[in-house]
Amino acid sequence: MTVAGTTVAPAWIEGHVQAAGCAPRAGEDTFDVLNPATGLPLATLRDADVQDGRRALEAARGAASAWAETSPRHRSGVLMRTFELMTERQEQLAELISLENGKSIADARAEVTYAAEYFRWYAEEVVRVRGEAFESPGGTNHVLVSYEPIGVSLLITPWNFPAAMATRKVGPALGAGCTAILKPAAETPLTAIVIAGILREAGLPEGVLNLLVTTRAREVTAPLIESGEVPMLSFTGSTEVGRVLQRQAADHIANTAMELGGNAPFLVLDDAELDDALDGAMLAKMRNGGQACTAANRFYVQDGIYGAFVGGLVERMAAVTIGDPLDGSTGCGPLINPAAVEKVQELVDDAVRRGARIALGGSVPDGDGSYYPPTVLTDVPADARILHEEVFGPVAPVIRFADVDQAVEAANDTVHGLVSYLYTRDMRRGLQLTRRLEAGMVALNRGLVSDPAAPFGGVKQSGIGREGSHEGLYEYLETKYVATQW
Repeated sequence: MTVAGTTVAPAWIEGHVQAAGCAPRAGEDTFDVLNPATGLPLATLRDADVQDGRRALEAARGAASAWAETSPRHRSGVLMRTFELMTERQEQLAELISLENGKSIADARAEVTYAAEYFRWYAEEVVRVRGEAFESPGGTNHVLVSYEPIGVSLLITPWNFPAAMATRKVGPALGAGCTAILKPAAETPLTAIVIAGILREAGLPEGVLNLLVTTRAREVTAPLIESGEVPMLSFTGSTEVGRVLQRQAADHIANTAMELGGNAPFLVLDDAELDDALDGAMLAKMRNGGQACTAANRFYVQDGIYGAFVGGLVERMAAVTIGDPLDGSTGCGPLINPAAVEKVQELVDDAVRRGARIALGGSVPDGDGSYYPPTVLTDVPADARILHEEVFGPVAPVIRFADVDQAVEAANDTVHGLVSYLYTRDMRRGLQLTRRLEAGMVALNRGLVSDPAAPFGGVKQSGIGREGSHEGLYEYLETKYVATQW
C-alpha cells in the first residue's frame, strides 16, 4: 500500500519544540519521530538523558511550593483556558496526532475533544475539594480533615492516545497543586510538546510542568523514582513495564497509579439487538485501529445470533477504507510501526495453525507504511495466543458459545480485568451479569466506556487506582487530619 501523506511535521510546531528545549543542539544525541503511514521522519528531536531528568526534577521541586500555594480558582482558570485553546486548535492538533500516531483524522479529532475535556472537567472539580470538621463521637476533640498536594509527580504516557493519556494525568496533577514531569512515548512526543506549550500560553508558570522526551525511558526515569523525591508515579502502558515501575516505587513507598494492559471480552447474547451489537463491536474494536487497552479483544457470540453477527461484522469490517490517515475517507490508518504489524501477524498465524478460519483479511498488504487490514477470525480455539494476549490491531477473533455461564467463565479467564462489553436486551439479566464480569469497567449495550467524568481503571493485573472522575483528582492529594479542641 502506497500513501503519499505528509512526511514532515507542520511548521507551526517548531516554536513549541524550541520552547520545550527539545530542539537538537550540536553534539547531542537525537532521534527521529516517524510517520507510520510512510516510515519517513516527521521531526528530529534531542534525546533527553539522565542529566536532563535531574534538571526536570530540580525545576519541579523549585516550583512546587509556589504552585501548591495558588488558589484552587487560579489553577482552575489555567486548566479552563487550556481547554479553550485546545478546542480552538482542534484541527491542528488532530492533524499532528494523525501524522505521528497514524490514526484516522476522524479518530484524531475525537481524541482532541476527549483530551481537552479532561482540562475542563478538572477545572470544575478542583474548586470542589472540601475537607471536613466535626466533633469526635467521644466528645474529646474536634476532627479537621483537609487535602494537600502530594508533591512532584512523574507521569509516563503511551503512544496510542498521545493527547488524552497526557491530559488525563496532567489535568488532575496540576489541578491538585502538584508540579509534574511528563515523559511521553518516544513514538509520539510531538503532541505532548504542543500541549505543554498551550499550558504555558494559558498561564502555567515555568517549572510546574516539565517534559522529558527520550528514547531511553528506563535509564532516565529510574533515577527519578529511586531518588525518593518523587512521591507520585502515574503510568499507562504494558503490564510488564508496570511491574518494573512498581518494584522501583516500592523501595521508597511512592504512591502509584497504574493503568496497564487489557484483554477485553465482548459478549453478545442471543437476545441482543443485532445492529446495536455490530455498531458497538466496530467502535470497541476499530477505534484507533484496535490499538487501545480498551479494545475488544475476544468476541463471544451465542449460538442463536452467531451467524448473523459474523456475517454483519465481516461486511462492516470489509467496508472500512484503509489508507492515508489524513484523508477524511480513511477508516483505518497504519499501526504504530513495523514491529506492531509483525506482532499482529504472528498472533493471526498462530490462531490459524491451531484451527481458526480467516473470514476476512489476515495478511499484510503490499506497499509502504505499517498497515494491517481489518481481519475477522472464526472457529478460534481456546488455546490460541490471540485470546490470551493483547492484539493491539484491527483483528476480531470470534468464538461461538451456547451456555452463558461458560461464556462468562471464559471472559474472566485472563490475568487482565480492564473492561468488558456485554450486549443483551434484558437489562435485568445484563446488570446481573455485570456483577459477575471481572473488570473495572463494563460497557452494557455500549461500545465505548471512556468518559472524563467516570472512574477509568481496571482490576487484577490491569492496574491500580483510577483516572478521571473525582477519584482521579484524589490520586494527587494527601489527606491531613488535625485533632484539636476549642
